[in-house]
Amino acid sequence: MASVKTTLNRRSFLKVSALAGGGLMLGFNWACKPAPAASALKAMPESWYGINAFLKIGENGLVTIMSPNPEIGQNVKTSMPMIVAEELDVDWRDVVVEQAGLDTQSFRRQLAGGSQSIRQGWKGLRMAGATARRMLLEAAAQRLNVPVDELTTDAGIITHAGTGQSLGYGDVASEAASVTVPEEVELKDPKDFKIIGTTRKNVDALKIVTGEPLFGLDFHRDGMLIAMIEHAPAFGMKLKSLDATAAKAMPGITDVITIDAAPEGFDEQWSDVNAFPEKVVVLGRSTWEVMKAKKALVIEWEADSKLESTADHTEGMAGLLQSGRAEVARRDGNPEAAFQNAAQVIERTYSAPFLAHNTLEPMNFFADVKEDSAELVGPIQTPEFLRKSVSSILGLPEDKISIMMTRMGGGFGRRLYGNFGVEAAAISQAAKAPVKLVYTREDDMTQGTYRPAYQVIYRAALNEQNELIGFHVRGVGIHGSPVFANRFPAGTVDNYLAENLELDSNVSTGAWRAPRSNFIAGAEQSFLDEVAEAAGKDPIDFRLELFDRAIANPVGERNDYDAERYAGVLRLVREKANWGADMPGVHRGVSAYYCHNSYVAQVVDLVIEDNQPRVQKVWCAVDCGIVVNPGAARNQVEGGIVDGIGHAMYSALSFQEGRPVQRNFDSYRLIRQAEAPREIETFFIDNGIDPTGLGEPSLPPVSAALANAFAKATGTRLYDQPFSSNMEAVELSEPTG
Repeated sequence: MASVKTTLNRRSFLKVSALAGGGLMLGFNWACKPAPAASALKAMPESWYGINAFLKIGENGLVTIMSPNPEIGQNVKTSMPMIVAEELDVDWRDVVVEQAGLDTQSFRRQLAGGSQSIRQGWKGLRMAGATARRMLLEAAAQRLNVPVDELTTDAGIITHAGTGQSLGYGDVASEAASVTVPEEVELKDPKDFKIIGTTRKNVDALKIVTGEPLFGLDFHRDGMLIAMIEHAPAFGMKLKSLDATAAKAMPGITDVITIDAAPEGFDEQWSDVNAFPEKVVVLGRSTWEVMKAKKALVIEWEADSKLESTADHTEGMAGLLQSGRAEVARRDGNPEAAFQNAAQVIERTYSAPFLAHNTLEPMNFFADVKEDSAELVGPIQTPEFLRKSVSSILGLPEDKISIMMTRMGGGFGRRLYGNFGVEAAAISQAAKAPVKLVYTREDDMTQGTYRPAYQVIYRAALNEQNELIGFHVRGVGIHGSPVFANRFPAGTVDNYLAENLELDSNVSTGAWRAPRSNFIAGAEQSFLDEVAEAAGKDPIDFRLELFDRAIANPVGERNDYDAERYAGVLRLVREKANWGADMPGVHRGVSAYYCHNSYVAQVVDLVIEDNQPRVQKVWCAVDCGIVVNPGAARNQVEGGIVDGIGHAMYSALSFQEGRPVQRNFDSYRLIRQAEAPREIETFFIDNGIDPTGLGEPSLPPVSAALANAFAKATGTRLYDQPFSSNMEAVELSEPTG
């Protein structure tokens, strides 16, 4: 049991006394992400509604936790309250959670991104639960006239063993509200956890499957107008003329206007990635009527800058890679001499295309802008930055703007960029009416904020003993390099060079699930397999030898990974997958990667069926520290694996004269159910370390494990994504005999 001082954050720990109807209410703005729990068995007092950030306990023992951060399917609305409930020592069935709106006075980091929710909220949430428990104990000690240290708690019941007396949390909740916030509280020893480490169902599951309103597209306000936008058809074009006569005459249409979502003087935030700020807007009574009217618009666009094609990007990146004018991100030893004196040099180039985010729920937002205030409701990963942008475009103080987050039908980084929320606010202000902006799939897929296209060259130098003596990586991407200079194999090779290049473009890009890692992990781990092969070594043994070097005698001081934990997941997946066993007809590939503070190793079992490659099974070992909700954690891992395989195999977005070619799912290929792995088995390392990221780390390495398995099956290496286009030229056949 560990003691922590609440004084470190006492200004953040807001205690509100004497709610109407009784109860204890605690705010905790160090808790970056609370969340909801199981179905409540007790009624919630009406007097508790309308508070933004708190932990509250009703007179009936019900515990309510507001969830400050966005829920994008990562299940924080279940896992976060589990943490609070654990330290509070309450019955999980007596916990409910409500979504809070944006409140930067009470919460920190109201943001969903970077797989940081549990990691950032872990200590604060535990402290919030433990502090509330201590205050309840103090109140019970006064009521029973016994020393507080003689009291124990279990499932929301306080007991004094000496007298046999007991009280429910609800019995003393009101009195606890007057107890002084303790300066120090004790946290549970992880071995005593009862809720953390157990699987709990998604608290929104019933609402999701029964269609109760949860998502932005579900939101409705009587009297609101539906708005849809038309943006330029190509990057590098702007509006020249508009004839909306026919559209305005159609049933249900109230107006057609134009807006500029980034006017002169606009205070642009990092989240304001928008290649098409100038838009034509159709307003009407219903989505269907507005969609029909959009098609009746007569718009002329004109070129404002160069209209790029996919070939421009591909050739531009290739030219930069060969130019030699790169930024040196890290240099160890003398890599030039190592390559000059090498007995063998292996060099390979890898590439990946632009990708769209394609969240199941397209972009949408509700806005009701009045002269002196604005209310916004919708699915956004970055509400705080959206409010700053809305404040700038509307000319309203931030404290006059409220933002309520809905559950999101997918994020994957797309909803970090809130241009659609800014647009909704601008439209509402212009229309002088409450408005719900709705994107079509085509609107979303063609407006930008794509995963950048990338290329990277890897070179390895081996001496006559087949030892790795030199390593060189040079990467280029649209608006930035994919290379992480201080990640593995940095620190394992005496002579190491990492270089960065970037290609500018008017195609807008942004974070896509596991930014940069989603490409570079696959390239790196595919290349290391070839290096191991050239060295005549088993690919897992080869990697472990490098980690042994990083553990015993690392090169440099900037290595941003823990080599022992990294090696640990490789050893675990080797053991669980029975690596090296004779498996006729099964071709195996391995990969391991570190990102978002977590370590993942994977083995893909590939078979050839009907002359097609088929992923039979994926074995996955994960070190993400303490696993709060194992069932939900497995879901995250499995989702990342399927997503990673699907995009590496099939997905690509291309351009012709600035126009995105793929506009909907008829032309943008996603993985299909029959193409997903038949089985995924996940193993977590139990090391007691505080939790780290999990929403993204399982995606990056799986493309390499798949490519390495394909190489074992066919003898052909895959260097360019999507893999399916390269596989077509490979002759595949099922094993005979």
